Amino acid sequence: MNRARIVLATLNRGKVLEIERLLSGLAVELLTREDFETWPDMEETGATFEENARQKACTLADWSRVAALADDSGLEVDALGGRPGVRSSRYAGEEGDSQANMALLFEELKEIPDDKRQARFVCVISLCSPDGKRLEIRETCEGRITTEQRGASGFGYDPVFVPEGMDRTMAQLSLEEKNAISHRGKALRRLRSLLEKGEPAWLFV
Repeated sequence: MNRARIVLATLNRGKVLEIERLLSGLAVELLTREDFETWPDMEETGATFEENARQKACTLADWSRVAALADDSGLEVDALGGRPGVRSSRYAGEEGDSQANMALLFEELKEIPDDKRQARFVCVISLCSPDGKRLEIRETCEGRITTEQRGASGFGYDPVFVPEGMDRTMAQLSLEEKNAISHRGKALRRLRSLLEKGEPAWLFV
């Protein structure tokens, strides 16, 4: 089986580390922004996680002429009708302002009791070839929203999300614990199982 090359369509170092760890030991060379002199603009204009992941992966694959892996992930809160959803990273306005996003989430949930704060993290990963072939995987992590931030690990909404069956937030878990249950961890393990079998075949040509 030929060694495959995949470029990761993210500038988030936390995501890069998770992906590198979960796909380590495979016949796959992972490339990042650091391996290129320039980098394309990859807008997220889709209405769904699937559309956004596909848009980023296919844009980068076409630009780099290397198979590209992108994920779109976010938080869905039942009491808010599924918000913040695809706008999770820019919920409060500025892209990636986690503190502002969590503050707005608490404000919108301030009248919601503990037993009505169910939520889930969603992750869709898209692997796209330079000629448009695609593989997509969707996974979730069920849980609930806290009333205060706890923990210093992770990123995004991790300090306010308690996974189902646990009493610690995602930000209080070790990276190994988080990867075992997280939406992205589940999706990447499914991808890893395919890559170990030489699938998708077009990646290893």
